[in-house]
Amino acid sequence: MTVPFTFSAIDFETTGSVAGYPVDPWQVGVVVCTSDAEPLFWESLLQVGPRPFHPKAPGRHAQLRSELAQAPRMEECLSPFRQLCQNRPLVAHNCATEKKCLRESLPMERFGPWIDTLKLSRAAWPTLSSYKLEDVLCALGLLPRMQAQFPDRMAHDALYDAYGSALILEYLLAQEAWQGVSLRLLENPDQRLWRNRK
Repeated sequence: MTVPFTFSAIDFETTGSVAGYPVDPWQVGVVVCTSDAEPLFWESLLQVGPRPFHPKAPGRHAQLRSELAQAPRMEECLSPFRQLCQNRPLVAHNCATEKKCLRESLPMERFGPWIDTLKLSRAAWPTLSSYKLEDVLCALGLLPRMQAQFPDRMAHDALYDAYGSALILEYLLAQEAWQGVSLRLLENPDQRLWRNRK
């Protein structure tokens, strides 16, 4: 993976909204990308307990309920997570979910700056018909790399989705118009062309 700076791409999978229960993360994946080494992958299931999931919550949580009952809580993953994610940009596709999970699970920790590949995709490719992570990967021809790295996984798996965000950012930064752009621009991309087409 060729990137000009170190970043960590992250993804949380959550239970979805159910009346009377908080929205809890049940899986986290992190991919650390540097300019001079292969990506580093880390993931963990997260303890959820006997609560219900939203009926349309994506992912394979239904097959993992016994493992989720025995998994560590997010607070117990703090040491490896901090080493992988602090003091560098964090990348996610529609990062509002990741920000919320970290804010609620680890309120005393500070993470970021944040790079949202959903916003970047809208800014860079304003005519795409869909900005779902898997659709952007398909449009950019990145699915073969995803499938080579994770042949037995699919969208809405935390590590798969984190790697997808990393691939989108790597692809974008290889484009001539985006080479050498500032972190500030990556944090706040200009989405006006996309908005004008809505």
